[in-house]
Amino acid sequence: MPFKIYILMNKPRGVVCSAVSDRHRTIYELLPADLQNLVQNVKRGERLHTIGRLDADTSGLILLTNDGDFSHSLTAPENKVEKVYKVTLEQRVVPPVQKKMIEECKKGVILPPEKKALEEMAAPCSLEFLSEEECLITLTEGKFHEVKRIFMHFGNRVAALKRIKFGPYSLPPDLAEGKYLQKDSVLF
Repeated sequence: MPFKIYILMNKPRGVVCSAVSDRHRTIYELLPADLQNLVQNVKRGERLHTIGRLDADTSGLILLTNDGDFSHSLTAPENKVEKVYKVTLEQRVVPPVQKKMIEECKKGVILPPEKKALEEMAAPCSLEFLSEEECLITLTEGKFHEVKRIFMHFGNRVAALKRIKFGPYSLPPDLAEGKYLQKDSVLF
């Protein structure tokens, strides 16, 4: 059985979650050479990969592993694994409108079309406002630009987006952007 690797990283903005990019640095370039070699040089099913993705302009918690079963347990739609994002909005949202948005999110909202994604219904999610410009949103699915499209539905735009929790894993507050924790078990 091959050696399993589990990495929890604080992904910075401007970095992509793919192995190759001609426009941005890749997440793998933030790792030492021995781990970078596991991206391309290991047979399928054992290669180092991200669990899910974060857009180039999204920061925060990303998990990497070479354990396909672990990856599947966190990404299989039927498992409804919660992901929590801290959102900074472009426009202020006053408390009465916050309440309306919270209630609508509990039921699920219609996501407007964007780029390659058609209009579609988002699963119910929870929304908690920290201020008139910041909130936490908890999702159990991962549709294309879902958080951004939820706020587009409400006529607002996301100015900054950071994932702070993925299932049972939380982003350590003292883990600097671009840094990571590596374990040989799934406990961080």
